[in-house]
Amino acid sequence: MVAGFVSLVGAGPGDPELWTLRALRRVQEADLVLYDALVDASVLRGLTRAQCFCVGKRAGRASVQQETVNRLMIRAAGRGKRVVRLKGGDPFVFGRGAEETQALALAGVPFEVVPGVTTAVAAAGLAGIPVTHRGVSSGFLVLAGQTGEGLNRALDAVGPNTVTLVVMMGIHARVEIARRLMERGWQGGTPTAVVCGASTPQAWTWTGTLGELGSVEPPGELPGVLVVGDVVALRDVLAAGQASPAAEAR
Repeated sequence: MVAGFVSLVGAGPGDPELWTLRALRRVQEADLVLYDALVDASVLRGLTRAQCFCVGKRAGRASVQQETVNRLMIRAAGRGKRVVRLKGGDPFVFGRGAEETQALALAGVPFEVVPGVTTAVAAAGLAGIPVTHRGVSSGFLVLAGQTGEGLNRALDAVGPNTVTLVVMMGIHARVEIARRLMERGWQGGTPTAVVCGASTPQAWTWTGTLGELGSVEPPGELPGVLVVGDVVALRDVLAAGQASPAAEAR
């Protein structure tokens, strides 16, 4: 019988003040924390005495293989340790949380999932953009920004300009994504936003149109999301009254 325990914990969009109380408590109680690349390591180490190792993945960079992460969790739990797998956003929103829970279950390791604030909604909200609004958009679709056949199927499943699109991990593919949308009837004048580094001091937001998306140059290598839909036009009103540290580009 495995004596340890694993908590898959959502760390939200970046700011530790957006963690849940349970997330903070699990980190403080942990013996080992395996954290994603987008988690602020200096802040994390100030909150816990646990051993902390970065096992996150960033596009275009060498990273720890998923099988290695699984083995680390299983081995540490087998030694009786309290393990936290600290993941950006929510563990089950493009976070490979399901893969990790499957590996733990097959190994007989007890675990729990501690949900986090998903960046898919939080990034837009922090920039003053609601993903839904009465009379404007009654739904939203969250997509991963990989440009394979899966993206085509997802875009084909919704009519043009019928919902708000939130594309995560899509900054580098923004030109291709805009092209595919307009090929499917999305209007080039559709309000569009790029939100990078949401909830961090480096937060940056651009708003314009879908047709202009290819000309945007986001700063540095900040992670970000694309938001496409008429709700983006509400930002001029909502962001004006919302206190934010974000540096903005218009």
